[in-house]
Amino acid sequence: MPVVYEADWIVPVEGDPVRGGGVAVTDGRIEAVGPAAELEGERRRFPDAVLLPGFVNAHTHLEYAVYAGFGDGLAFPPWIDLHVTRKRRLLDGDAVAIARLGAAECLRSGVTTLADASFTGAAAPACADLGLHAVVHIEVFGDDPDAALARVERLHEAVGASVSERVRLGVSPHAPYTTSADVYAACAGLGLPLVTHLAESPAEQDWLVHGRGAMAAAADLLVPPPRTTGVRLLAERGLLGPGVLAAHCVHVDADEVALLAEHDVAVAHCPRSNAILGCGTAPLAELLAAGVRVGLGTDSPASTPSFDLFEEMRTAVYTARAREQTPDALSASAALELATLGSARALGLEDEAGSLAAGKRADLTVVSLAGSPFLPWEDPTTAVVFGGSPERVLLTLVDGEARYEKGGFEWPELRRSASAARARLLSEAPRAPKT
Repeated sequence: MPVVYEADWIVPVEGDPVRGGGVAVTDGRIEAVGPAAELEGERRRFPDAVLLPGFVNAHTHLEYAVYAGFGDGLAFPPWIDLHVTRKRRLLDGDAVAIARLGAAECLRSGVTTLADASFTGAAAPACADLGLHAVVHIEVFGDDPDAALARVERLHEAVGASVSERVRLGVSPHAPYTTSADVYAACAGLGLPLVTHLAESPAEQDWLVHGRGAMAAAADLLVPPPRTTGVRLLAERGLLGPGVLAAHCVHVDADEVALLAEHDVAVAHCPRSNAILGCGTAPLAELLAAGVRVGLGTDSPASTPSFDLFEEMRTAVYTARAREQTPDALSASAALELATLGSARALGLEDEAGSLAAGKRADLTVVSLAGSPFLPWEDPTTAVVFGGSPERVLLTLVDGEARYEKGGFEWPELRRSASAARARLLSEAPRAPKT
C-alpha cells in the first residue's frame, strides 16, 4: 500500500503548488501527486508545512565540512594555500569522518542528491553510508596526464565498494590554473561526469591571461599560464560539452557565456562562496537568458558557513537583484527551481530528481513554517525560500526512505569524530588575515 505524505502545501516545482496536497509513494518512487483527499494509502500528515522535492546541491566538497571560518578575510590565493597546508595535518580516516558529517548536514538541510569534488574520494563512502544520491568527482591536479589518470584509477579502486546506482564516480580536473589542458583532455577521455572550477576569481584570470598577480606567490602549485581565460582555453581544445559542470563562472564575458551555451556546459552557481571570498557576483541573468543549464551549489564550509541550500537560495535572490538593480531579477520560485530541478538538469538527472512527479524517485523534503511570520499562508514558495532553514526541516526522504527526521537523527559519534579532525587541522596557530 502506498504511503501518502500530506502537508498544507505541495510545491512540485513542475506545476503549480497544491493546497492540502499529498504525495503517494510506493517502492521508493512517486506514484501520484495531487490533492491529498484524492490519494489512497497510509497517511502521514504535516501541519503548517510545505512538501518539496529534495534539494539537489550542484557543488559540494564534503571533505571540508569542518573547515568553517578558516582563513576568513584572506585573499583568494593565500586562502587556498592555508587550506592546502592544514589538510596535510589530517590522519588516515579523518577525511571520511569529515565527509560523513558533511553528508549528514546535507540531509538535515533537505538535500537528497549532490555533486561533490573530492580530494580523496571520501565523499563516496560517506554518501553511501548516509544514503544520499551523489556523483563523486575525484580531483586531479598538475600537468602530467599519466599521473592524473593513475590518481583517478587508484582512488576509484579505493572507494569502489561504495559505488552503486545511488553513488556514481566522476572526475574533477581542479581548475585551469592548477591543471593543464592536456590533463583536462585525459580526464575528458574517461567518459565520466566532469566538474571543474572555472572563472572563479580575478586572481585566477590575472594568472591565466597575464601570468602575474597574487597567484604568482603560489607558483609551485600552479601550471604555466595559457595566456587566455579558462573558458576560452577549454573551448579551443574542444573540451567543453554537456558532460562538463563548471562551478562558479563569476568572471565570464558575453562571448564566454555564449561558448558555455553553445557547448551545453552546465554551471553550478555558488553565490555565498563567491561573496564571502570577495570573488564577485556571477552573471546569473545572462547565463539563464543564454540557455545555460544552471544549478545551485553551496560549495563547502571552507568558503561558506554551511551546506544550507535555503540560505543559498536567499543569497542567489539577493545578489541577482542587487546586480540587476531590480526586484524581479530572480523570484522565489526561480530560486527554488535552481536548487531543485535546475541542479538536476545541470547533473543530467532531471528524469529522476528535482521535482515531484509520478515515476520519479521519492526524494522529498518536508519544511515546517510553524511559528514563522509567513503564516497564515500567502504564497508557499516565497514562504519556504525566505523562511526555511535546516532547523525547520522535519523529514528528508531518499528513495522513499527516511534518511533524516527531526528529533531522531543526531549522529553524535559522527560529530565527535569530525570535531576531533577539526582539532587536528587547528593544531598550529591560524594565520591572521591582513588588515
